[in-house]
Amino acid sequence: MAHWGMFRASATDGEITEVHPDRNDANPSPVLGNIPGSVRHRSRIAGPAVRRGWLENGPGPCDRRGNDEFVAVSWDELTDLLATELRRVVDTFGNGAIYGGSYVWASAGRFHHAQSQVHRFLNCLGGYTRSVDSYSTGATSVIMPHVVGAHWKMFSRSTSWDVIAENTELLVAFGGVPLKNTSINHGGTSNHPTQDALTALRARGGKIVTISPLRDDMTGAATWLAPIPGSDVAVMLGLAHVLVTENLHDTAFLDAYCTGYDRFERYLLGHSDGIPKSAAWASGISGLAEQTIVDLAREMASHRTLVTVTWSLQRVKSGEQAPWMGLTLASMLGQIGIPGGGFGHGYGSMNEPGLAPVPYPLPTLPQGLNPVSTFVPVAAVSDMLLHPGDEFRYNGRRLTYPDIKLVHWAGGNPFHHHQDIGRLRRALARPDTIVVHDPYWTPMAKHADIVVPSTTSLERSDISCTRNDPLLVAMHPAVPRFADARDDYDTFAAVAEKLGVAREFTEGRTSGEWLRHLYRQWQGYLASAGVTTPTFDDFWADGSFRMSTEDGLTLLGDYRKDPVAAPLRTPSGKIEIFSEVVDGFGYDDCVGHPAWYEPDEWLNGERAEAFPLHLIANQPRTRLHGQLDHGATSQASKVQGREPIRLHPAVARAYGVADGDVVRVFNDRGSCLAGVVVDDGMLERVVQLSTGAWYDPEDPSDTASMCKHGNPNVLTADVGASSLSHGCTGQHVLVQIERYDGELPPITAFDPPTIVTRTRIG
Repeated sequence: MAHWGMFRASATDGEITEVHPDRNDANPSPVLGNIPGSVRHRSRIAGPAVRRGWLENGPGPCDRRGNDEFVAVSWDELTDLLATELRRVVDTFGNGAIYGGSYVWASAGRFHHAQSQVHRFLNCLGGYTRSVDSYSTGATSVIMPHVVGAHWKMFSRSTSWDVIAENTELLVAFGGVPLKNTSINHGGTSNHPTQDALTALRARGGKIVTISPLRDDMTGAATWLAPIPGSDVAVMLGLAHVLVTENLHDTAFLDAYCTGYDRFERYLLGHSDGIPKSAAWASGISGLAEQTIVDLAREMASHRTLVTVTWSLQRVKSGEQAPWMGLTLASMLGQIGIPGGGFGHGYGSMNEPGLAPVPYPLPTLPQGLNPVSTFVPVAAVSDMLLHPGDEFRYNGRRLTYPDIKLVHWAGGNPFHHHQDIGRLRRALARPDTIVVHDPYWTPMAKHADIVVPSTTSLERSDISCTRNDPLLVAMHPAVPRFADARDDYDTFAAVAEKLGVAREFTEGRTSGEWLRHLYRQWQGYLASAGVTTPTFDDFWADGSFRMSTEDGLTLLGDYRKDPVAAPLRTPSGKIEIFSEVVDGFGYDDCVGHPAWYEPDEWLNGERAEAFPLHLIANQPRTRLHGQLDHGATSQASKVQGREPIRLHPAVARAYGVADGDVVRVFNDRGSCLAGVVVDDGMLERVVQLSTGAWYDPEDPSDTASMCKHGNPNVLTADVGASSLSHGCTGQHVLVQIERYDGELPPITAFDPPTIVTRTRIG
């Protein structure tokens, strides 16, 4: 099982040669094509390594990270060095000086999940500074608990695709429903039903309106509305204004199920600020015709309408507003909790919304308790490293950035996720020590001091499952371990032994014994609920076990049916269109109701005079984030080895470029090279460059150096969504382009750094 689907693998001489998608998957992901050749690729880390400067000079801040040789060491030496450094930091500075910087996409397995492993290990040592929220939903995860009392339930208990296919008459999709993103889920995914559900909706006579600057954010027949990027909230307000002024809103629902609508309506009608948020006002901001907005509002009010908002709309400045306003618009239609109507968040963002949840807990490696209270929003990592001791605001609290001495990273590559890579590199120069566990020489591994070579999920046994998929899957190793790579569990067990916490970490179990233990714990829980499961040996031999699911869900259906018996977990128990709590925080950039805030970077702003193109840095269709960027599917999309940038034909003509050319994309933060693909499926002044190309600086010693490969995060601003969430804002950025006529520098992103032996350094 991989994040993008179930498969069987063929292997020769320790390498995957073919993958065969599961025959029961309706629409297998093409990203599986990246797997063959990945185990023994030249970018694999063959053995333990330590950065030469750290080894020779000891721990301390250093600007050579990312531009230094590495020294090959033995496993025993690496675990000695790591244990000694962890003890030094804990004894000298305390556990709060360790940042446990893992991210979640390293493995679909439940046991060898990198984040669980490193957090369990660090908790055995006394804890660590943690991150909260995610790059994908940083704004949503903070605002939605204030509005509906939940975050993850918006996705895991969303209206099912079968309910949408059977009942929705009008799907209004802000950000579309990009099928490319539905390839993946955290714990793997056994089926991809989105395309078939949309086809069934259309076949039944349902209509789809996709609202996005990119036409391919929706596949298949749909009405395409292309607003100026960043103006979605203004469009929603314009629609809401039509509903009110034409008396099309459901006042009975708003009175019974919502609180604070009257405060919001005063803002909507302009009574509080003198600016009515009319269709004409929204037209001036978004570029959509006034009549188009009016007609759509009327159509929404006269049909069973589902309003959806992708995660991409909240990965921007003021990102809290789009999901909040989308829910408010759906509430005004009065269809929340009705099958096929209401609201949805994240459809087309990953393969979770719309899929039926499993009704019981899943096998999980316990991480233990973290006694350290310090944390930062994950998108504020650079701020934390650069400004220890500074105050920051987060969700109504005033907090202080800790002074981090050691970053312990296992799983994930922040050079894909994080904004403003030049600033991130300067931040990574500040800690005493950076430890990275990784199978590959990713940009993060190249910036480490201690590099731990990890196995991939293809080289080890595990159990895979996720909360919105019916299959519990036995993950059998397809190939032997590569070179001198080890499972992270074995590495942590060895370090724990040297630190005197082996018993706490391993509980006396090998990884194989842990798999049986976790399965039997889960089996016992299900038995108490009357569910019969196979023995572990039978499960392992069969390869999977189909769990029950809660089918036919409608988001907030229980609340709609009986708001007294099933209140929301908000202060009022209702949908909070106006939140007294949020308003009480006193944030100028996030008041107590959804509102329009002009973006810092958009085509109607002053910054567009210098950088006149709006770049959308969305998720790639050929890989998951930056994973396996060297794979065949990802590489086939490149243009002269660079990440493709899509340009409207009018823009291509204006800049004198054509398909297959290379351009330099730049602004005042950085620059990168990208290969031109001309495409009329976008708003004219919009360009699209996906994230995930491995960062490849022309001069590794220069944090402002041009990325030769096309990573857009050299361009994005490292600012938070708002004082409320500090969510990631890496989706939108203004840029300029120019034709690149010089000799193209070679791509070195996948080349290992120089690795020397003890003999060579004396």
